[in-house]
Amino acid sequence: MKASQNGPASPAPQPPSNQPRPKRTTKRILLTLLALLSGLALCGVLVVVFALAMAYPNLPALDTLTDYRPKMPLRIFTADNVLIGEFGEERRTLVHFKDIPDVMKKAVLAIEDDRYYEHGGIDYLGILRAALHNATGGARQGASTITQQVARNFFLSSEQTIKRKAYEALLAYKIEKNLSKDQILEVYMNQIYLGQRAFGFASAAQIYFGKDLKDISVAEAAMLAGLPKAPSAYNPVVNPKRARQRQQYILLRMHDLGYITDAQYAQAKDEDLKIKTDSTAFGVHAEYVAEMARQLVYEQFKEDTYTRGLNVFTTITKVDQDAAYLALRRGVMEYERRHPYRGPEKYIDLGGSKGDADEAIEAELAEHPDSDDIVAAVVLAASPTQVRAVLASGEEIAISGPGLVFAREWLSPKASETRRIRRGAVIRVSQDGGSAWAITQLPDVESAFVAVDPNDGAIQALVGGFDFNRSKFNHVTQAWRQPGSSFKPFIYSAALERGLSPATLINDAPISFDAGSTGGQAWEPKNYDNQYEGPMTMRRGLMKSKNMISIRILNKIGARYGQEYATRFGFDPDKNPPYLTLALGAGATNPLQMAGAYSVFANGGYRINPYLISKVTDADGKVLSEARPERAGVEANRVIDERNAWLMDSMLKDVAHHGTAAKAGLVLKRPDIAGKTGTTNDSMDAWFAGYQPHLVGIAWIGYDTPRNLGNKETGGGLALPIWIGFMQQALKTEPVAERPVPGGLVLVGDEYYYAENPPGTGVQSLDVGIPAATEQKQRDAVRNELF
Repeated sequence: MKASQNGPASPAPQPPSNQPRPKRTTKRILLTLLALLSGLALCGVLVVVFALAMAYPNLPALDTLTDYRPKMPLRIFTADNVLIGEFGEERRTLVHFKDIPDVMKKAVLAIEDDRYYEHGGIDYLGILRAALHNATGGARQGASTITQQVARNFFLSSEQTIKRKAYEALLAYKIEKNLSKDQILEVYMNQIYLGQRAFGFASAAQIYFGKDLKDISVAEAAMLAGLPKAPSAYNPVVNPKRARQRQQYILLRMHDLGYITDAQYAQAKDEDLKIKTDSTAFGVHAEYVAEMARQLVYEQFKEDTYTRGLNVFTTITKVDQDAAYLALRRGVMEYERRHPYRGPEKYIDLGGSKGDADEAIEAELAEHPDSDDIVAAVVLAASPTQVRAVLASGEEIAISGPGLVFAREWLSPKASETRRIRRGAVIRVSQDGGSAWAITQLPDVESAFVAVDPNDGAIQALVGGFDFNRSKFNHVTQAWRQPGSSFKPFIYSAALERGLSPATLINDAPISFDAGSTGGQAWEPKNYDNQYEGPMTMRRGLMKSKNMISIRILNKIGARYGQEYATRFGFDPDKNPPYLTLALGAGATNPLQMAGAYSVFANGGYRINPYLISKVTDADGKVLSEARPERAGVEANRVIDERNAWLMDSMLKDVAHHGTAAKAGLVLKRPDIAGKTGTTNDSMDAWFAGYQPHLVGIAWIGYDTPRNLGNKETGGGLALPIWIGFMQQALKTEPVAERPVPGGLVLVGDEYYYAENPPGTGVQSLDVGIPAATEQKQRDAVRNELF
């Protein structure tokens, strides 16, 4: 083919080039992007570093850590250092690092931060480990160190934001630079919240186990160490199963880390822990004492009372307080058993499925809290021969035989449907010291007991009522009641001052008075038993608690004088009007006032003031206030003649060995006890006021709304057994006290007289209406009968 004539021929096609131009371009782009990203990352790091550098100076000061002063509750103790009360939002016991047992530290580190002593506040290996674990689908893990937790708990909120996390890391770094590892761990173990209002492990040990932190076992330490992560979820009181699962895991961790031996691990994982179900319970029933102390301290320290860490040491002792509590409860329940059963407290419907019934039972029993050993139960089935019931714990019990006697009338098919014990009835049961259950009931009646050292007024024991949780009304200090015959000794003491003697003959015969003498209406008083024995000595009149004798004495010395004289013992004149009814204790007093009054007879004539708090210290043990009580033996405190006190003691000993309180002498078999029973009109109040030279005790029983306690219920039958029950324990190791006859008394025959008023002088008789010679023969006959 020929070339075109008009131009050159077209060039032949070229083969494709071997240069990889597209790949080179991609590489260039990748390198550019990498450089850009690196630059951005570097810029980001610089920005973060700059931001952190700017933020660091603005972090909060660490004063709250370096000068750690947490809120500390008010604590109340017995004289022998037993904790009986704690008041404040945060229950905490501050414990120093050296006093935290090693097993507790290791348990916490095993579960919270096992590399604690290796990192600088941030555990980067821990973060990496948690990230890998979470990425592979395992249960979500965190990597916060103990230092970070301290930072969060003191300075930050719990919100999950990058900003908060950054501040947390910065604070952890700052804390590590300013505090040692041991200091940080000490703060953590005192500050962390562990449920049940407990802050810190020392408080938690008391609340959950009733132990000092130094005494806990490996198993208990592991249980406590499981609480910081979720105090509610792993609370052994509320969620025992979940708490035990976490405890077992912590024990395994401690073993794997070499913190405990094989033997310790084997023992701890099988240990049966005894958890305190009532976290407010203390080692001794002294709730009324604790509340009294709280009120007294608040008057002095106001709002600082609950945050300053005040320690209040009372004058009561555990042994005496236990004895008083048990004696009072026993005395009240003995009274209940003498009176009719009132029937179930409530009825609930147990129809439907078992699950529904169980739920109804659980809900109802929560509304009927136990009163110590008097337990609420719901009846599942009932017949005249057996009752099956279930307790709040889920335990089913069977009651039969003697356990049904008290409520037998209400088990009969003929009993009223609204009162009968049947399925769904809420009843009370107790074991009464044995294994067999018995039906009982919560008492309506109330009681009080107080014991005082007559030499300085220190309160040794105080029980203000049957159950503080049912009624916080303190009958020892707040119940102003008629003292009845227990007031008579103060009238007799006044009579000794006015010239009468224990041998003065007084007519036990009916007497009447017009309205002017009584301050109200005409009055024809009677003896309690309506029996009149004619002339008798004043000593015998007190021993047999004859009303006519007391009335004639007060009529002789004058009601106004009797009222004024009683103020020497601490009685309020406005509560004890100057009328003849004062002779029978128609005024008003309370058990604590009576304790102070009877102390005058016990200590030889000195007025003392009962007191409860011996000292108050701050959290560091510095004494802030201390009691300075009035004491017997200081003549400035004398209110009655020593001879008067000795003669009254002599007559009151006769009451306790031969008179209305003779049971005391028979049971206690001590010659140094003395006292007086008291029963008011219509048996509305029952008293016994008695003492040994080193201990005064006052017992009272009555209804809050005064009403008759029952036919033949007296101070000797109701209050005296409580007093005896207490004294049996309180005087167990107390030697018999000898009381010497004071100077100024002369013995004539079998009776003592004031030296200035020997027989034949002073007031020899009152209203006997018989010739003097016959009167002397009767006095001799009475003396022979008595002695």
